[in-house]
Amino acid sequence: MPHLTTPDPEWFSTWFDSPYYHLLYHDRDYTEAGAFIETLLQHLHPKPDAHLLDLACGQGRHALQLSTRGYEVTGLDLSAENIVAAQRQEQARLHFYVHDMRDPLPYGPFDLVFNLFTSFGYFQDESENVLALRNATAALRPGGKMVIDFLNTERAVRELVAHEYKTVAGITFHLHRHLDRDFIVKEINFQVPGGQEHHYVERVRALSIQRFEEYFYLAGLRVAEMLGDYHLHPYDEESSPRTIFILKK
Repeated sequence: MPHLTTPDPEWFSTWFDSPYYHLLYHDRDYTEAGAFIETLLQHLHPKPDAHLLDLACGQGRHALQLSTRGYEVTGLDLSAENIVAAQRQEQARLHFYVHDMRDPLPYGPFDLVFNLFTSFGYFQDESENVLALRNATAALRPGGKMVIDFLNTERAVRELVAHEYKTVAGITFHLHRHLDRDFIVKEINFQVPGGQEHHYVERVRALSIQRFEEYFYLAGLRVAEMLGDYHLHPYDEESSPRTIFILKK
Protein backbone atom coordinates (compact mmCIF):
# COMPACT_ATOMS: atom_id res chain seq x y z
CA MET A 1 0.00 0.00 0.00
CA PRO A 2 1.45 3.44 -0.87
CA HIS A 3 2.89 5.41 2.02
CA LEU A 4 1.22 8.79 2.37
CA THR A 5 2.25 11.53 4.75
CA THR A 6 -0.99 13.14 5.91
CA PRO A 7 -0.92 16.96 5.85
CA ASP A 8 -1.70 18.69 9.12
CA PRO A 9 -1.31 22.20 10.57
CA GLU A 10 2.19 21.28 11.77
CA TRP A 11 3.32 20.33 8.27
CA PHE A 12 6.78 21.80 8.83
CA SER A 13 7.55 19.35 11.64
CA THR A 14 7.63 16.44 9.15
CA TRP A 15 8.49 18.01 5.80
CA PHE A 16 11.62 19.82 6.98
CA ASP A 17 12.92 16.61 8.56
CA SER A 18 12.41 14.70 5.30
CA PRO A 19 15.42 14.00 3.04
CA TYR A 20 13.15 14.80 0.09
CA TYR A 21 12.82 18.42 1.24
CA HIS A 22 16.57 18.89 0.86
CA LEU A 23 16.56 16.99 -2.43
CA LEU A 24 13.84 19.20 -3.90
CA TYR A 25 15.60 22.39 -2.83
CA HIS A 26 19.18 21.26 -3.39
CA ASP A 27 19.92 24.28 -5.58
CA ARG A 28 19.72 26.73 -2.67
CA ASP A 29 23.46 27.14 -2.54
CA TYR A 30 26.03 28.69 -0.22
CA THR A 31 27.24 31.15 -2.85
CA GLU A 32 23.80 32.77 -3.03
CA ALA A 33 23.57 32.82 0.77
CA GLY A 34 27.02 34.38 1.07
CA ALA A 35 26.23 37.18 -1.39
CA PHE A 36 22.99 38.08 0.41
CA ILE A 37 24.64 38.00 3.84
CA GLU A 38 27.53 40.19 2.65
CA THR A 39 25.10 42.75 1.23
CA LEU A 40 23.02 42.73 4.43
CA LEU A 41 26.02 43.19 6.69
CA GLN A 42 27.34 46.09 4.62
CA HIS A 43 23.91 47.67 4.95
CA LEU A 44 23.45 47.05 8.69
CA HIS A 45 27.03 47.58 9.92
CA PRO A 46 26.93 45.42 13.08
CA LYS A 47 29.78 45.91 15.52
CA PRO A 48 32.60 43.33 15.33
CA ASP A 49 31.60 41.85 18.71
CA ALA A 50 27.88 41.61 17.81
CA HIS A 51 25.98 38.43 18.74
CA LEU A 52 23.72 37.35 15.88
CA LEU A 53 20.77 34.94 15.76
CA ASP A 54 19.66 32.98 12.69
CA LEU A 55 16.09 32.07 13.63
CA ALA A 56 14.73 29.10 11.65
CA CYS A 57 18.24 28.48 10.35
CA GLY A 58 17.62 25.25 8.43
CA GLN A 59 20.94 23.49 7.93
CA GLY A 60 22.82 26.67 8.74
CA ARG A 61 23.90 28.08 5.40
CA HIS A 62 23.25 31.71 6.41
CA ALA A 63 24.55 31.22 9.96
CA LEU A 64 27.80 29.80 8.61
CA GLN A 65 28.23 32.80 6.34
CA LEU A 66 27.70 35.14 9.28
CA SER A 67 30.20 33.20 11.37
CA THR A 68 32.93 33.24 8.71
CA ARG A 69 32.83 37.04 8.93
CA GLY A 70 33.88 36.88 12.57
CA TYR A 71 30.60 37.26 14.44
CA GLU A 72 29.31 35.16 17.31
CA VAL A 73 26.33 33.33 15.82
CA THR A 74 23.55 31.13 17.18
CA GLY A 75 21.30 29.14 14.84
CA LEU A 76 17.91 27.78 15.93
CA ASP A 77 15.53 25.51 14.06
CA LEU A 78 12.57 23.29 14.90
CA SER A 79 13.88 20.46 12.72
CA ALA A 80 16.14 18.07 14.60
CA GLU A 81 17.48 16.70 11.31
CA ASN A 82 18.44 20.19 10.17
CA ILE A 83 20.23 20.90 13.42
CA VAL A 84 22.14 17.62 13.28
CA ALA A 85 23.39 18.62 9.82
CA ALA A 86 24.15 22.19 10.93
CA GLN A 87 26.09 21.07 14.01
CA ARG A 88 28.70 19.46 11.77
CA GLN A 89 29.78 23.04 10.97
CA GLU A 90 29.98 24.24 14.57
CA GLN A 91 32.97 26.30 15.64
CA ALA A 92 33.93 28.24 18.75
CA ARG A 93 31.66 31.14 17.79
CA LEU A 94 28.97 29.19 15.92
CA HIS A 95 26.39 27.02 17.69
CA PHE A 96 23.12 25.37 16.69
CA TYR A 97 20.17 24.22 18.81
CA VAL A 98 16.74 22.69 18.25
CA HIS A 99 14.14 25.29 19.20
CA ASP A 100 10.52 26.15 18.45
CA MET A 101 10.24 29.92 17.93
CA ARG A 102 6.90 29.87 19.76
CA ASP A 103 8.84 29.15 22.97
CA PRO A 104 10.88 31.79 24.85
CA LEU A 105 14.50 31.90 23.72
CA PRO A 106 16.94 30.72 26.40
CA TYR A 107 19.80 32.19 24.35
CA GLY A 108 21.07 35.72 23.81
CA PRO A 109 20.75 38.61 24.15
CA PHE A 110 21.30 39.35 20.47
CA ASP A 111 22.23 42.49 18.56
CA LEU A 112 20.67 41.23 15.35
CA VAL A 113 18.05 38.59 14.63
CA PHE A 114 17.71 37.19 11.11
CA ASN A 115 14.66 35.29 9.86
CA LEU A 116 15.43 34.54 6.23
CA PHE A 117 14.03 32.87 3.13
CA THR A 118 10.33 32.90 4.06
CA SER A 119 10.75 31.16 7.40
CA PHE A 120 7.73 32.85 8.96
CA GLY A 121 3.95 32.62 8.72
CA TYR A 122 3.71 28.83 8.97
CA PHE A 123 1.45 28.58 12.00
CA GLN A 124 -2.26 27.87 11.75
CA ASP A 125 -3.14 30.31 14.53
CA GLU A 126 -2.15 33.93 13.87
CA SER A 127 -1.54 34.51 17.58
CA GLU A 128 1.40 32.10 17.31
CA ASN A 129 3.03 34.32 14.70
CA VAL A 130 2.81 37.23 17.11
CA LEU A 131 4.11 35.05 19.95
CA ALA A 132 7.13 34.04 17.86
CA LEU A 133 7.89 37.69 17.13
CA ARG A 134 7.51 38.65 20.79
CA ASN A 135 9.93 35.91 21.82
CA ALA A 136 12.48 37.08 19.27
CA THR A 137 12.02 40.70 20.33
CA ALA A 138 12.54 39.77 23.98
CA ALA A 139 15.88 38.20 23.02
CA LEU A 140 17.05 41.42 21.32
CA ARG A 141 19.20 43.95 23.12
CA PRO A 142 17.64 47.42 23.47
CA GLY A 143 18.16 49.13 20.12
CA GLY A 144 18.73 45.79 18.40
CA LYS A 145 17.46 45.02 14.92
CA MET A 146 15.54 42.19 13.29
CA VAL A 147 15.53 41.25 9.61
CA ILE A 148 12.54 39.35 8.23
CA ASP A 149 12.88 38.16 4.64
CA PHE A 150 9.47 37.18 3.30
CA LEU A 151 7.97 36.71 -0.14
CA ASN A 152 6.18 39.62 -1.79
CA THR A 153 2.71 38.31 -1.07
CA GLU A 154 0.87 40.53 -3.55
CA ARG A 155 3.12 39.50 -6.43
CA ALA A 156 3.29 35.85 -5.36
CA VAL A 157 -0.49 35.54 -5.36
CA ARG A 158 -0.82 37.39 -8.65
CA GLU A 159 1.79 35.24 -10.41
CA LEU A 160 1.03 31.92 -8.74
CA VAL A 161 2.07 28.98 -10.95
CA ALA A 162 -0.57 26.30 -10.38
CA HIS A 163 1.40 23.28 -11.64
CA GLU A 164 5.12 22.63 -11.95
CA TYR A 165 7.18 19.48 -12.44
CA LYS A 166 10.75 19.21 -11.24
CA THR A 167 12.95 16.12 -11.65
CA VAL A 168 15.85 15.68 -9.24
CA ALA A 169 17.97 12.54 -8.88
CA GLY A 170 15.47 10.49 -10.83
CA ILE A 171 12.46 11.63 -8.78
CA THR A 172 9.81 13.80 -10.43
CA PHE A 173 8.12 16.18 -8.02
CA HIS A 174 4.68 17.50 -8.97
CA LEU A 175 4.16 20.88 -7.30
CA HIS A 176 0.58 22.15 -7.12
CA ARG A 177 0.13 25.68 -5.79
CA HIS A 178 -3.17 27.22 -4.79
CA LEU A 179 -4.80 29.53 -2.26
CA ASP A 180 -6.63 28.11 0.75
CA ARG A 181 -8.30 30.92 2.64
CA ASP A 182 -5.40 32.98 4.04
CA PHE A 183 -2.65 30.57 3.01
CA ILE A 184 -0.53 30.03 -0.07
CA VAL A 185 -0.37 26.24 -0.33
CA LYS A 186 2.13 24.11 -2.22
CA GLU A 187 1.22 20.43 -2.48
CA ILE A 188 4.20 18.20 -3.24
CA ASN A 189 3.53 14.78 -4.76
CA PHE A 190 6.12 12.29 -5.96
CA GLN A 191 6.88 8.61 -6.33
CA VAL A 192 10.25 7.18 -5.30
CA PRO A 193 12.03 4.21 -6.90
CA GLY A 194 10.31 1.10 -5.61
CA GLY A 195 6.86 2.56 -6.00
CA GLN A 196 6.23 4.46 -2.76
CA GLU A 197 4.09 7.54 -3.23
CA HIS A 198 4.58 10.57 -1.00
CA HIS A 199 2.50 13.64 -0.35
CA TYR A 200 3.65 16.70 1.59
CA VAL A 201 2.25 20.20 1.94
CA GLU A 202 3.78 23.63 2.52
CA ARG A 203 1.47 26.30 3.90
CA VAL A 204 2.55 29.93 4.27
CA ARG A 205 0.12 32.59 5.41
CA ALA A 206 -0.42 35.20 2.69
CA LEU A 207 0.54 38.10 4.91
CA SER A 208 -0.11 41.61 3.68
CA ILE A 209 2.08 44.56 4.62
CA GLN A 210 -0.75 45.82 6.82
CA ARG A 211 -1.00 42.51 8.68
CA PHE A 212 2.75 42.44 9.22
CA GLU A 213 2.57 45.96 10.63
CA GLU A 214 -0.11 44.81 13.08
CA TYR A 215 2.15 41.94 14.16
CA PHE A 216 5.11 44.28 14.61
CA TYR A 217 3.09 46.70 16.72
CA LEU A 218 1.95 43.86 19.00
CA ALA A 219 5.54 42.60 19.30
CA GLY A 220 7.05 45.98 20.12
CA LEU A 221 8.86 46.42 16.81
CA ARG A 222 8.86 49.28 14.34
CA VAL A 223 9.68 49.21 10.64
CA ALA A 224 12.89 51.09 9.85
CA GLU A 225 13.11 50.02 6.18
CA MET A 226 11.32 47.90 3.60
CA LEU A 227 13.49 46.40 0.88
CA GLY A 228 12.45 44.40 -2.15
CA ASP A 229 15.21 41.99 -3.19
CA TYR A 230 18.54 40.44 -2.21
CA HIS A 231 20.37 43.48 -3.63
CA LEU A 232 18.38 45.58 -1.13
CA HIS A 233 16.60 47.79 -3.62
CA PRO A 234 13.56 49.62 -2.19
CA TYR A 235 10.36 47.59 -1.97
CA ASP A 236 7.86 47.96 -4.80
CA GLU A 237 4.58 46.06 -4.50
CA GLU A 238 4.29 45.47 -8.25
CA SER A 239 7.80 44.31 -9.10
CA SER A 240 9.78 43.31 -6.00
CA PRO A 241 10.36 39.55 -5.62
CA ARG A 242 10.79 39.80 -1.84
CA THR A 243 9.58 41.82 1.15
CA ILE A 244 12.52 42.39 3.48
CA PHE A 245 11.73 44.23 6.71
CA ILE A 246 14.45 45.91 8.74
CA LEU A 247 12.93 46.29 12.22
CA LYS A 248 14.05 48.05 15.38
CA LYS A 249 13.18 47.19 18.95
